[in-house]
Amino acid sequence: MKPVKTRLLKVLFLVGIALVSSLFISGCGQKEAKKQFVIGMSQCNLGEPWRVQMNADIKAAAAKHPEIKIIWKDAQNKTTVQQDQVKELVDLGVDLIIISPKEARPLTKPVADAIDAGIPVIVLDRKVEGDKYTCFIGGDNFKIGEEAGKFMVKLLGGKGNVVELKGLMTSTPAVERHEGFLKGIKGSQIKIIFSADCHWLEPDAQREMASALARFPEPDDIDAVYAHNDPSAHGAYIAAKNEGKGREKRIRFIGIDALPHEGIRYVKEGLLTATFQYPTGGAEAIETALKILHGQKVPKNIILGTRVFTRENVDKGGQPL
Repeated sequence: MKPVKTRLLKVLFLVGIALVSSLFISGCGQKEAKKQFVIGMSQCNLGEPWRVQMNADIKAAAAKHPEIKIIWKDAQNKTTVQQDQVKELVDLGVDLIIISPKEARPLTKPVADAIDAGIPVIVLDRKVEGDKYTCFIGGDNFKIGEEAGKFMVKLLGGKGNVVELKGLMTSTPAVERHEGFLKGIKGSQIKIIFSADCHWLEPDAQREMASALARFPEPDDIDAVYAHNDPSAHGAYIAAKNEGKGREKRIRFIGIDALPHEGIRYVKEGLLTATFQYPTGGAEAIETALKILHGQKVPKNIILGTRVFTRENVDKGGQPL
């Protein structure tokens, strides 16, 4: 009987070791396994270089975190498409949504619906109406516009005629860049003699600038152009050059965005007098998303800084404002 009892004890001992090992391995696996987060990103369009850069910045930041998977959506500059995209991301049950809205009011309800469905939403670059979102990340467009206005006053000695080429005026950045500029030039003798909504697009800006040049044909009629983004400023420069009167050499062109391959390059080449930085917020969006997904509190609004780039400071990285 003794050998049988000994064998039984051995079997029980081995079974016990196997169970403990299994629990230990299982516990380690649970500790090592990271939760996979799915983020839906709805970009209003990819026709603007600045937005392509925003997506690139988000992708680069997300690549450092293998637990993140991103579902990319391009609304192709159509508000109704973006509305449907947000609803689709909600129906998919993503963990978080990042949206850069085409327009404020039409995207307010889809964002609010996502919040009601329990999905956090980061609004990037352009605001929606109200406060039914998790976090807004973007530059201070009013401040940028105001600083551009002050720069214009100094540049022109307090008086002159300016063409304003606006962004999409149903979006908050365009409205704020316009209102900020008005504040910046207040009290001066600078006049906006021509303005047009260029929808942030260079071809539209080139066409509108050609109209301005035709309406004001004399060499001294137009002193400067204030464009709400660098593609519009560049389009204005091309229109002035194509006119064939050499006015592109006299008119001062000011833009906003300051992408390295775009606005900053134009300043270095002497096409633009200045460009004001508008950060994409892509890296900050991923950083904030991770905090939200891990249950941390984040600010309701994260405002990013700006700087101005001119021929004098562009090689030094611009001047912070």
